[in-house]
Amino acid sequence: MPRLIFFCGHAGTGKTTLAHRLIGPLMQATGEPFCLLDKDTLYGRYSAAAMAAITGDPNDRDSPAYLENLRDPEYQGLLDTARENLALGISVLVVGPLSREVKAHQLHDPAWLKVPAGTVVHIVWVHLPENEAHDRIVRRGNPNDAYKLAHWDAYRTRRFMPAPAEYPELTYFDNLAPDDAGTQALLHALAA
Repeated sequence: MPRLIFFCGHAGTGKTTLAHRLIGPLMQATGEPFCLLDKDTLYGRYSAAAMAAITGDPNDRDSPAYLENLRDPEYQGLLDTARENLALGISVLVVGPLSREVKAHQLHDPAWLKVPAGTVVHIVWVHLPENEAHDRIVRRGNPNDAYKLAHWDAYRTRRFMPAPAEYPELTYFDNLAPDDAGTQALLHALAA
């Protein structure tokens, strides 16, 4: 049974770094092949070209124009690619905020996901305090974050922290100061 593991959370929380850190150990622990699908890697260049045509700004990745025109097709393509790999028996790590989908409990809904029967699904919510996530975004200096940083007050209204009682399907990972024990515990939970 292949695994579908989501690394979700808001910008700057370290989703990609965590997925990169765990993919090798997951393959070793499970003996299964995995692929990593990062939304920014899959769609970054396309989105840059599309947003340059739509708004004149190739680094615009958070404006209303982006959210209305590209956000949902990017996520649909990301999930289509995951499904294709799962159908081939390849487990998948998906990296992307997916906050709307988490909020609506869609990633835990087999009918919505449309993944092959028997797929084991894990959803990791990677979180940081807002101020630390903001500081990390500033430090990484990615031009794609410019719109978000310039409009932080609007962006922050979309940030939320899912309460464990309301989102029991999530595995929470505090990425503020992850230690080896916490990372190993997450690895064991995902490999079980």
